[in-house]
Amino acid sequence: MAAAVAATNWVVEVNEQLKLMADASAEEEHWKKQSIYRLPACVTDLNKTAYRPQAVSFGPYHHGEDHLLPMEEHKQRALLHFLRRSNKPLQLFVDAIAEVVASLKESYNPLEAPWIDEEDATATASSSKFVRLMIVDGCFMLEVLRVATHTLDDYAQSDPIFSTHGRIYLMPYIKRDMMMLENQLPMLLLDKLLAVECGDACKDEEYVNKLILKFCLPNTPVINLGKCLHVVDVYRKCLIHQDDEALGIRRRRRQRPTRGSAFSEAGDDIVRSAMELNEAGIRFKKSSTGSPRDITFKGGVLKLPVIEVDDFTESIYLNLIAYERFHVGAGNEVTSYIFFMDKIIDDQRDVALLVSNGIIQNALGSDKAVAKLFNSLSRDTALDPESSLDVVHKRVNAYCKKAWNEWRANLIHTYFRSPWAILSLVAAFFLFALTIASTIYTIYPYYYPRDDSEPPQSSLPPMLSPKSL
Repeated sequence: MAAAVAATNWVVEVNEQLKLMADASAEEEHWKKQSIYRLPACVTDLNKTAYRPQAVSFGPYHHGEDHLLPMEEHKQRALLHFLRRSNKPLQLFVDAIAEVVASLKESYNPLEAPWIDEEDATATASSSKFVRLMIVDGCFMLEVLRVATHTLDDYAQSDPIFSTHGRIYLMPYIKRDMMMLENQLPMLLLDKLLAVECGDACKDEEYVNKLILKFCLPNTPVINLGKCLHVVDVYRKCLIHQDDEALGIRRRRRQRPTRGSAFSEAGDDIVRSAMELNEAGIRFKKSSTGSPRDITFKGGVLKLPVIEVDDFTESIYLNLIAYERFHVGAGNEVTSYIFFMDKIIDDQRDVALLVSNGIIQNALGSDKAVAKLFNSLSRDTALDPESSLDVVHKRVNAYCKKAWNEWRANLIHTYFRSPWAILSLVAAFFLFALTIASTIYTIYPYYYPRDDSEPPQSSLPPMLSPKSL
């Protein structure tokens, strides 16, 4: 009997789901709302520390983990400072977040218990665990972001987080954790908190974007990015849209990439290492921007964007790649760039070449460590077959296939590497020319002997010849 009832309930449930599927636009909207993802084990097992926050949790996925609990005390203190400075009651913030709590929950995929339990459906907004989490974490993130642009003088000079000491020693780790895909807060949350705090004074749609950019990329010019989803989305859009107008002009001139594998691993389509490309006569130069899209090849010159490699580079780029992998419509620019760099970097010699050309700024110290980092970043990644870098790759391969280019490069590398080599080559040509001249002077009389019947020619000048006397 119990089995029959369970089967009946299942049939009813499936029929209800079929009715919901009748509206295709509703299903489309459902997927669009998701922007923060719990990454599967097949991704995180390759590098657990790159995706798991070490200092602070934002959002539900890592909330309450033992090693992050010490930061909860600082979050509560930041909330009190935020409320006192805003001079607004907490209930206003609670009511504002309660109005959009459904949209905030839909941003997370998946959202697990206890954040979606029945308690929230009947409890007041102020007792909702999810609402409390959003307000506490959201206020703390805003306080952290303001460190880059504001002087928060209402904190004690000895504050472990918001003092000068905290900015130097703790903020870099908080910044790294803010760049993890599982550790995000929806931009909608930050906008709502600021709307209550500032009212009409915070109607600039780019205000939060600017805060994030000044905190995460302090040396990068602030640009308008439009609507963004969270910190990772802001960072990525800024990274790929640097000097977007100039990139757009060049992109319109390029040929649309053909379908097929962006970077085949067989035959003539294999990507050569930087040293091999250099031996084939290709020179490396810095691109005019730092965008991963700004990779061009023309006239034997491969231009690549400058990248600074430090202790946080691996975590940042792995999370950017994960975001492009799981968020439909995000694009594949960062993934394609990392894949391309991995293919031209085989070992430390390739890194040293790129460092010498100013393309890689090595803050790790070891060229071998940089090579290992790039070789691990693109592991188990899949590429869009219409990647724009496919065009660059094919042009590079076509250049390398021309024998003249490789012969010329070998000549330059062998004989023009230093001034002494050039002098040696010139001396060798000079000696060779003298040898040929001497040989010709020696054998010429043999093939063209002087006719003795002809009167000898006077060697005297015309004015002293017998006829002139």
